Amino acid sequence: QVQLVESGGGLAHPGGSLRLSCAASGRTGIIKTLAWYRQRQAPGEQREVVASISMSGTTNYAYSVKDRFTISRDNAMTAVYLQMDDLKPEDTAVYYCQAVTETHKGWTRYTNDYWGQGTLVSVSS
Repeated sequence: QVQLVESGGGLAHPGGSLRLSCAASGRTGIIKTLAWYRQRQAPGEQREVVASISMSGTTNYAYSVKDRFTISRDNAMTAVYLQMDDLKPEDTAVYYCQAVTETHKGWTRYTNDYWGQGTLVSVSS
């Protein structure tokens, strides 16, 4: 089991910055990927991936945040961060931290997703 706790959300003005943090605990040694998702509060909105970072350090970003957001992690895969710059009102959402774990039993690979409780980011003038 992996536990995730996010922090750092809040209110920002358009063009401002916020930094989200997520602390992982438990079986952190089996974490392969850490990621940030967000879900806007409007009815019907789906949770969408914002950015991800692997054990090797490979990063991926949603097109809507590329060149504005930066994902990083500590070497032990026990913390992941999301630096959000040039914030826009459409970035307003609840942001969730995700950990993807991988275990093996014989030749079989098992993956699991773990989620934090979410942190609200509001961008408004």
